[in-house]
Amino acid sequence: MKSNMFTSLENQELAGKSRIRQTIEFISSLISLSYSIKVFPVKWQSIRNKLEELLSSLSAIENCDSTENYSPLFSSLQAITVTLKNCHELSRHCVEFSYSGKLLMQSDLDIVSTKLENHRKGISEIYSLGLLTQSYAIIVPKPSLGASRDDIKFYISDLLSRIKIGSSEMKKQALIALNEVIQEDDTRYVKVAIEIDGFVSLLVSFLDLQEDNLQEEAAKALSVIAGFQSFRGGLIFAGIIAPLIRVLECGNCLSKEYASRCLMKVTENSDNAWSISAHGGVTVLLKICTEVEDNFLVGSVCGVLKNLVGVEEIKRFMIEEGAISVFIKLVRSKDEVTQISSIDFLQTMATGDESTRQMIMKEGGIRALARVLDPKSSSSSKAREMSLRGIVNLCFSSVNSVNILLSHGFLDHILYFLRHGDSSLQELALKAAFWLCGTSDEAKKLMGDAGFMAELVKFLDSKSFEVREMAAETLSSMVIVPRNQKRFVQNDQNVGLLLQMLDPEQANFVNKKLLLSILMSLTSCNCARKKIANSEYLINIEKLAEAEVSDAKKIVRKLSSNRFKNILNGIWHS
Repeated sequence: MKSNMFTSLENQELAGKSRIRQTIEFISSLISLSYSIKVFPVKWQSIRNKLEELLSSLSAIENCDSTENYSPLFSSLQAITVTLKNCHELSRHCVEFSYSGKLLMQSDLDIVSTKLENHRKGISEIYSLGLLTQSYAIIVPKPSLGASRDDIKFYISDLLSRIKIGSSEMKKQALIALNEVIQEDDTRYVKVAIEIDGFVSLLVSFLDLQEDNLQEEAAKALSVIAGFQSFRGGLIFAGIIAPLIRVLECGNCLSKEYASRCLMKVTENSDNAWSISAHGGVTVLLKICTEVEDNFLVGSVCGVLKNLVGVEEIKRFMIEEGAISVFIKLVRSKDEVTQISSIDFLQTMATGDESTRQMIMKEGGIRALARVLDPKSSSSSKAREMSLRGIVNLCFSSVNSVNILLSHGFLDHILYFLRHGDSSLQELALKAAFWLCGTSDEAKKLMGDAGFMAELVKFLDSKSFEVREMAAETLSSMVIVPRNQKRFVQNDQNVGLLLQMLDPEQANFVNKKLLLSILMSLTSCNCARKKIANSEYLINIEKLAEAEVSDAKKIVRKLSSNRFKNILNGIWHS
């Protein structure tokens, strides 16, 4: 008895799958036929979209296993077949231009379109009854590399159907499959997916689901789509801002991270900043920076806030909410991403805004940035470079801020990296020295006293053009100060090295104009002039003077004039 029952169920299931297959083939042929219709293009496009959705839904159900009978599906398939036959008849009349009147045909097409939509909803309801359980195999195989656009569209439509009508597990698997293909080839798959009616809106609706996996996968897909500037308008139109902010409030860590990445991309357009603010997003974002320990999340949230800072009113609101103290605290973080993001945010806030710059300094911003440069800290080279940029932006126009910086060991830090750092850190320290040298004569004196010139000379024969130029420019600026001229020539090798590099017959790569500028400044110092005049490499300057190099001629004249004065003095005192 039981055997006969199981056989009956099996036959019923086979019959059901056969009917589904027949219906699928009928729909496919109708879709193909619709492309040859030249009249009523908008209405046929709408019908074609509904046919494709119905096709995807039936394709998903075809892969289902069932332990129940297929009777609910049979009646639906019968009704669908009637509608499809009607649609086929209308398509034939449109192809042959054999319809009696335009208004009547338009009405008939609207009726068919409505029926197709109702069939799609009916299939979805059958699925939701739980009479069908999915097999976990994917029906439509993932298109191969270089697949046609039609294959990609069919695959995406199939996934969309599963997302619409599937159980939670099927929805999750479909979203995972979607994210896999858009990660592998985002350009082709996203462009096709975005054209499917309702695709974006469905993903946006998933952001409000309580199931973490579905919310997370939807946020992940939307963050990829947001990477395309041309599609961001569609995301805004679909109402993505408010759900993303709700995810940031209540979602799990990964969902929040994808949501913040998505917001960071859509807020690259400052027009969307007000929408974030209107939904309370600024407060939510600042709260994450205060409370959350997930460094990657904080980093992307900083990126969103940085985009919002461009709107003056929103920036003022952030300041009132204590954003400056929050981000100065984040500068002290041991995480590289957090440090870099927070420093970047602070210097963006301060750009072109003296009052904000003063507030950052008042709340300890300079001290925090100087600590990042401290050799004893665990900060990375990237964080130190960002710190230096922040220091330059905050301190460039204020003597007081430079004094604060120097009081926190800034000179010692950069001198340490000039002497002991790897190549990237040495270059970073050289940039800092170059900047500091341009702030004041007092800074130049302090640098000379600390021993910077001896280190700068070592970089004059560096393989890097930028390093050689920066070292020469910094030296040229430092030796303008008389006290530094005396210090420079205390090392007998310094003058000889500069003169040696001026040999016109050798391929030296140092900027000769900068070297001559250094020597010109040194001629203001008596002991420096003597060392230049007595050097075995003085001939190099004389050769350049003979070649009509103006700075070399000036140096020779100055040396000659001084020698003549010495002779007169000798005669006068003899």
